[in-house]
Amino acid sequence: VQLQASGGGLVQAGGSLGLSCVASGHTLSSYAMYWFRQAPGKEREFVAAVSWSGTSTSYADSVKGRFSISRDNAKNTLYLQMNSLRPEDTAVYYCAAGKHPYIVASQSFEAWGQGTQVTVSS
Repeated sequence: VQLQASGGGLVQAGGSLGLSCVASGHTLSSYAMYWFRQAPGKEREFVAAVSWSGTSTSYADSVKGRFSISRDNAKNTLYLQMNSLRPEDTAVYYCAAGKHPYIVASQSFEAWGQGTQVTVSS
């Protein structure tokens, strides 16, 4: 599977952005899907995850209540709606396909998208 993330950009603090991740080469429905992010000088960190069916989600504490992950398997697309953005949300955001269809601690990843830059100004 190949993943293509898009939707990043520049937004003021308090604003909103929506990211998309389109899959090709294989159906998304086989995978749990994830969003990660990496800020300059920091390690990549988990943001959110959704199970293969969309019925189960998980969020980092730092984004809980502000971000929403969803998927449309018919469109082979993963989404991340980001509201109430903060300067500390500035990072490159990556989507990833987990080999296990459920959100598990031992998840390994089949594929990563190329990343899309999100910049939040204060």
